[in-house]
Amino acid sequence: MSENYDKRRKVFDMIGRTYAFICAFLLIVITVSIFYFVATKGLSTFIIDKRSIKEFLFGTLWKPDRPNDQGGPAIGSLQFILGSVFVSVFAILISTPLSISAAIFMVEIAKKFGRNLLQPAMEIFVGIPSVVYGWIGLTVLVPFISKYFGGLGFSMLAGILVLTIMVLPTITSVSTDAIKSLPWEIREASYALGATRWQTIRKVVLPAAKPGILTAVVLGLARAFGEALAVQMVIGNSPSLPLSFLQPMSTITSIITMDMANTVTGSTWNNALWSLALLLLLISFGFILIIRLVGRRSMYK
Repeated sequence: MSENYDKRRKVFDMIGRTYAFICAFLLIVITVSIFYFVATKGLSTFIIDKRSIKEFLFGTLWKPDRPNDQGGPAIGSLQFILGSVFVSVFAILISTPLSISAAIFMVEIAKKFGRNLLQPAMEIFVGIPSVVYGWIGLTVLVPFISKYFGGLGFSMLAGILVLTIMVLPTITSVSTDAIKSLPWEIREASYALGATRWQTIRKVVLPAAKPGILTAVVLGLARAFGEALAVQMVIGNSPSLPLSFLQPMSTITSIITMDMANTVTGSTWNNALWSLALLLLLISFGFILIIRLVGRRSMYK
């Protein structure tokens, strides 16, 4: 009977290993296929259309539908790159202190209140669809900015505030897990040396949880950089350089979602949009590498 049990266990182990290997192999194949497909499409701008990388990355004129008798299509995308960078960075600068403060409050100060109310609320906010945030921004935030700050309301400021609200739950949740994972003994050792609670939080808890908090910030930045629908609904979608917080502008994701369906496959316009998608994919890979480097640094500490 034990021999039959051992044979069945070996069979199930082999099936489990085979299934896990197949799933891992499929994930690798899918990832490589996506990258190859986007890279093939995106590089067409430079290989087939013979456009320079300098013009694409540093040009500021976006008229991809302009006919050849008027100087040919212009595919300068610097305004979209700067728009994505400014909106994402300012959203992170606002949301990071709030998120870390909320995480400290939930874990170190009001544990029962944070565990029973705040953390479930944050998890609910993480699951809210982007279109809900965008619709609230469109109906509440845009009219408010237009009334009290001037302009149309569709602006970089509206995009920053919407993204701030969107990434705040993500950073808070990951930071909370990072602080919770710390052993309680380090706090007790700090208290035993005569430190107050705030000194313990500032001198012990935050430095120990720094790698996890940095990972949370990078995840929030990646979420903000890749967000499309909510930002598109409030930012104005004007292909201009972001020179003012109250000025309409565009991001990489918003211009792709707006224009892709209006282009002919293989045209310069379509290839330029795929080049923007390739750029966005490379930036996303960059964020993943940063997260892994931060995690590896924390592992060897």
